[in-house]
Amino acid sequence: MLTQKQHDLLLFIDKRLKAGGVSPSYDEMKDALGLASKSGIHRLITALEERSFIRRLPHRARALEVLQMPSSASSTPQSNALPVPANDEYEVPFVGKIAAGNPIAAIEDAHRMISVPPNMMGPDHFALEIEGESMIEAGILDGDIVIVRRANTARNNQIVVALVDQEEATLKRLNKTSQSVELIPENRDFETQSYGPDRVEIQGILVGLVRKYH
Repeated sequence: MLTQKQHDLLLFIDKRLKAGGVSPSYDEMKDALGLASKSGIHRLITALEERSFIRRLPHRARALEVLQMPSSASSTPQSNALPVPANDEYEVPFVGKIAAGNPIAAIEDAHRMISVPPNMMGPDHFALEIEGESMIEAGILDGDIVIVRRANTARNNQIVVALVDQEEATLKRLNKTSQSVELIPENRDFETQSYGPDRVEIQGILVGLVRKYH
C-alpha cells in the first residue's frame, strides 16, 4: 500500500516518462507535490524503490524507470495509510557512525536523511549512529541514533561530538580547563581521555536519541 504522497509521485513520474521519455527533475517533483525541499523527494523515491515500483538507472543522474503501477484495487491510497509529512520538517541528515568508545574515523558527509520527532528538528541538526559502549550509563547504547546540534563551543558537563587531531570523532561528556580538554565516558570500564586544548574541536552537542527495537 502506498501513501498519498508516494502514490502522487509515482503517477507524476509515470506521466512525464510517457510524455517525453525523460524523468522529471527533483525540483519539478518537489514543486508538483508541494514539498518544501528536495529531501522529501529523496525519501519518497527511496520508498518507491524499496517497494519495487521504480528503479534508478545506473550511470545516469536522477534517471528513473517505472517498474509497475498500483493495481486498480489499491491505486488510491486507503484512508488508514500512514501519512507522509508534506515537507522535510521531520528529517535531519544522517552523517554516519561515531564512536562511543575509543575515537574512530571522523564522521562522514551526509548521504541520506533520517526521520526524527519534530522536537528534535533544527536547521543545524544532524544524526549519527553510535558504535561502542562507553556511554551506556548515560543511556546511550551501541546502535542508537543520536541527534546532534552543530556547535563549536559547549559548556562543561554537556555530551558533545568532539573531533580529535582533526581526524577522529567521538561522543563524550565534556570537561575543559585552561590546560586541557577531558572527554569523559559514561561507563566505569572506560578511562577519561585528556588532550591539549588545541587538539580537540567541538562539532556538536547532543540533543536527543532515537532507538530502534528489532
